[in-house]
Amino acid sequence: MPSTPTRPDFNNKRLVVLGATGRLGGILRKHWKTDAVRWQARTERDGCHRVDILNDPKALRDLCSGADAVLCLAGVTRGNPAALQHNTDLALAAITAANGARVFLASSAAVYGAGGKDLRETDAVMPLSPYGEAKVAMEQAALSSGAPVTCLRIGNVAGADAILGGWHSEMALDTDADGRTPRRSYIGPQTLARTLAHVITADTPPPLLNISAPGSVQMGALLDAAGLPWRPTAPSGPVIWDVTLNTDRLALLAPFAPQDSTAAGIAAEWHHARDPQ
Repeated sequence: MPSTPTRPDFNNKRLVVLGATGRLGGILRKHWKTDAVRWQARTERDGCHRVDILNDPKALRDLCSGADAVLCLAGVTRGNPAALQHNTDLALAAITAANGARVFLASSAAVYGAGGKDLRETDAVMPLSPYGEAKVAMEQAALSSGAPVTCLRIGNVAGADAILGGWHSEMALDTDADGRTPRRSYIGPQTLARTLAHVITADTPPPLLNISAPGSVQMGALLDAAGLPWRPTAPSGPVIWDVTLNTDRLALLAPFAPQDSTAAGIAAEWHHARDPQ
């Protein structure tokens, strides 16, 4: 398990989390045990404030009143262009309601498109999917607003991903001629919660920030470490073999332990997060 502590001043940070019932919100609610956080949901949910972000601006302003920061996890991952446009609408609604407080927006590694090694926040973004394009549009609109904003380009989060979170008994992974599977930047759920706590309490977080443990892991190695069977398969088309986020900027704000970046360490966090105790 991660050995580095959460910043002690995080518990005194008045924070609003929008989109608290999604996968990432569920992870944070499990690990951020502080009364200083106000959680938002669109529907009735224990421990959450029921607010419709897009259709009740007054309730959203009231919820965000007095907050030191707003973390917007609310978003749309699939659908037609009109549905995906809501990513920008949600971001701008959060910025307006924050009334000058810094807003942290959940973006995605999908903005980098075909991927590659050592992807930096300063690299050109070339999304390949409508979702990636929608996140780029969201970032651009938010950063053009003039408000204090940090767009979090989040990599794969163990348990909220397609490999561990979407595992099934017939799971197959593309494998190259040397038996290697695709590599991805990953972060465990506990490490995600701890890292975001550091980022949110930083004095001057940058406008764009990759969120991941350093380095990357092979998908096959991650499933092996988690004890989940899979079978290799020959690619039937183009494969994005490597999406590795550079974390130099993040390292200035948040500490990482060596095991945070290993398949074994990430899988252990995933197992721990699934333990009902």
